[in-house]
Order: sequence, then structure tokens, then C-alpha cells
Amino acid sequence: MSNKKVRVGSLLLGDGKIYIQSMLNIPAGDVEGTVRQAKELEAAGCEIIRAAIPTIEDVRLIPALKNAVDVPVVADIHFDYRIALAAVEAGVDKVRINPGNIGGVDRVKAVADACRLHNVPIRIGVNSGSLERRLIEKYGSPTPEALVESALGHVKLLNDCDFDDIVISIKSSDVKLMIEAYRLLAKQVDFPLHLGVTEAGTERMGVIKSAVGIGSLLCDGIGDTIRVSLTADPVKEIYAAKDILRACDIGTGVQIVACPTCGRTKIALIPLAEQVEKLCAGINKPIKVAVMGCVVNGPGEAREADIGIAGGNGEGILFKKGQILRKVPEDRLLEELKKEIDLL
Repeated sequence: MSNKKVRVGSLLLGDGKIYIQSMLNIPAGDVEGTVRQAKELEAAGCEIIRAAIPTIEDVRLIPALKNAVDVPVVADIHFDYRIALAAVEAGVDKVRINPGNIGGVDRVKAVADACRLHNVPIRIGVNSGSLERRLIEKYGSPTPEALVESALGHVKLLNDCDFDDIVISIKSSDVKLMIEAYRLLAKQVDFPLHLGVTEAGTERMGVIKSAVGIGSLLCDGIGDTIRVSLTADPVKEIYAAKDILRACDIGTGVQIVACPTCGRTKIALIPLAEQVEKLCAGINKPIKVAVMGCVVNGPGEAREADIGIAGGNGEGILFKKGQILRKVPEDRLLEELKKEIDLL
């Protein structure tokens, strides 16, 4: 996590908490639709919402979003510095723009001055698919070094305008490249970092790629905000992000531990594990719940779980921190497990 603190609306990036972000995928001109989607994202647990603002006319979306949700709103802007100025005046909480792509120094300074005046941070977003031609020629391809050099170049432009309220992302659809680039960048800057595997794909593969990329960096202690980019309903990005945080022992909520089953399993473990997952979906306690197939290894292998069940022949056992509590008929395992979870 970064040493430098950057405020985005009511949130303080760099305070040790990892914030979940997503992006609206409805055209900005459809204000009613984007507002509806923003509310859905907020209800799912999204903590920062980004919206593409491609034209000056689309800036009208920003106050509509600000009035509809309580989470910070980010304006995603490319090339036209006037849109950034208008977004800042409209009350946006953060601007995502690359200063090297908006024209001369006077335009960069105009955006930096406006953001400083309104306490609006700027996220520099480097992407391997849109890397500057000079860097492609220098390095031969989008390399970690090329991505970092691009980011640092944008940082310098803002620093030269006496602006350092900066967040950085350096994304790629190549997971290994993304991981190496962020690790290299983290050694050179103290700014908060926004993590993500860009264009990760449809839900199944996108979640896998994001879990590997984002999860690796989080386990290294790198990252302040995350987005799981999916070709899917953005709400699914929030659920995936929460799962990644839990898997890294960072997020709140229940973490499920379940065995893959084997020939010793005498109960219908797969549907039981799915039922336990659904049961725990709305529980916000930071606990581990184990669902194990047999009593031979169940309590021992899942001894770190706060509570769990292990199957037998038509029955199972409830255990807590590896200690057996009692035997329970198979058809009451879920019910008894819920009772114990409620007591935690």
C-alpha cells in the first residue's frame, strides 16, 4: 500500500484499506440508465464508480450521479482537456486522464490548477494497448519498463505544474506483464496504485486472470484500489473483487473452505457446499467456514476454520477450531451450522 495519502471524495486512499471500483457500461447520454446502474453497483458494495465522459454534453451525468449515490464518482476522460475542466466544475471526485494526451503544457496546467483548486485528484491510467509510439520503438513492445516509463512521464508533467495528488494504474491484458510492471512501479513511487487486468475477458476467464494478477500484487502489499474488468454485468465485478479480497485475507465476509471430495465421502457434499456458500453470502463476519467430506481428515485439515461441518454416513459432525462439538443428522447439518455461525 502507498505511503502517500490521496483523498477521493470521502475515501482516503493509502489508509491501509483496499477499495473496490467498477465502471458504468451504459452510454453517458442515458442518464436514467446510468443512474440506475450506479445505484445497483453501490448496493452490491462498489466503493468508487467510474463513468466515461466522452463529450462536454455528457458532463451533465456527473451531478446526476452525485445526487443518486454516496460513493465517489470518477470521470474517465481522453484527449479533450475542456471536458476535464467541466467535470471538475460539475463536482466530480476524481479525474482519470493522461496529461500527455491532452495537448500542450498550458492545457496540462489548466487541468492541474482546476483539480488543485477543487481538491480533485488525477488518476494516470497507462495501458499496454495504447502505449506511446516512442516507447514501443525504444523497447520493441509493451514491456514493464515501458509501462513504468510512460507512467513516470505523465507524473512529471503534473509535478512540473506543482500537482502531486496522483493515483496511478498501469494495466495490461497480459497478466504476467501487468504484475511485473506494478512491482517495478511500486519500487519507484509512493502514490496510491489502482490495480486491474484490463480487457480480462468474459466472466469465467476474466475472474481467473484478475484473481491471479490482482491477488498476486495484493499479497505483495501492493495496491490501494482494485477493479475486476469483466465483459459482463458490472455488478459481477464487485462480487469477484470481494472474493479476491477475501482470498487474500483482506476483505470482510465469510471465507468458505471446502474439500474437493474423494471416495471416502458419504454425503452429498457438492450441493451442501453450494448451500453453505449461499447461506454465508449475506453474512459480513470475518470468519472461515469449512465444509469437509469426511471425519477422517475434516476437523484436522480445517482446524483454522472458525466453524465447520464434516460428513459421515448419513450424518456429520460440527466442529469449531478443529474441536468436535457434536454429531448431527445429515438433513440438519445446514440448519445446525447456521445456528453456530449466528453465535460467532
